[in-house]
Amino acid sequence: MPIVFFIKQWLMPPGALFLLLLAAWWLRRRRPGLAAACFTCGLGGLWLMSLPLVVQEAARQLETEAPLATGEWAGLGARADAIVVLGAGRERGDPAWDGQDQPTGVALERMRYAAQLAKASGLPVLTTGGLHYGTPPSEAQLMADRLQVDFGVAVKWKEEASRTTWENAQLSAQLVQPQGVRRVVLVTQAWHMQRARWSFERVGFEVVPAPVGFLGGAHARPFAGLLPESRAMWRSGQLLNEVAGLVGYRLFY
Repeated sequence: MPIVFFIKQWLMPPGALFLLLLAAWWLRRRRPGLAAACFTCGLGGLWLMSLPLVVQEAARQLETEAPLATGEWAGLGARADAIVVLGAGRERGDPAWDGQDQPTGVALERMRYAAQLAKASGLPVLTTGGLHYGTPPSEAQLMADRLQVDFGVAVKWKEEASRTTWENAQLSAQLVQPQGVRRVVLVTQAWHMQRARWSFERVGFEVVPAPVGFLGGAHARPFAGLLPESRAMWRSGQLLNEVAGLVGYRLFY
């Protein structure tokens, strides 16, 4: 697993863009034309990834599912059998919580939304996510604990072995479909919903999308969003990873 992570980090931007800059330096004397092309692509790619405008436009291509209107929340009980919240990693050993692991900010955003949907609809909740660092607790357990303590929502099922979105779907199906759960309200980031919905439908679920955390809205940055920003770089990496996932899932699953 560590070697796969290492390779992925260098094949995907920004790692691949840094490799282009390194190649430009290496080739600067022997192949100046090729070096110039590598430098332009590497630096240009890093600049584009750092622009809020690029994040906004890229997100709009991925965020194809409309948000649930608040007026629909109470009626979800007639449209689904359960709410499924996808894990989104964990922060390890947070000193503010006596060194206990905590869900990431992205996971908390999903949990908060799922909690409101559960309270409005009365639907039971399933959390899904395995061992992020190879050690307990699982993402599913962390989310279940915080949903109960912070939002007053009890979790009925925890799927604690998955490592990918595909496994979220596959292992959740094995857990709850024998109990008659076929229709699920799926809670994840708006830019991740295409791949998540595809995965859950492939394993036999009927999906009511409940996207949250939209990035395709107006960026509200000065200078039309054309100034570099560190947060945009991070978000661009997430969106590029999602595009790669969409392609890869259709090829391999």
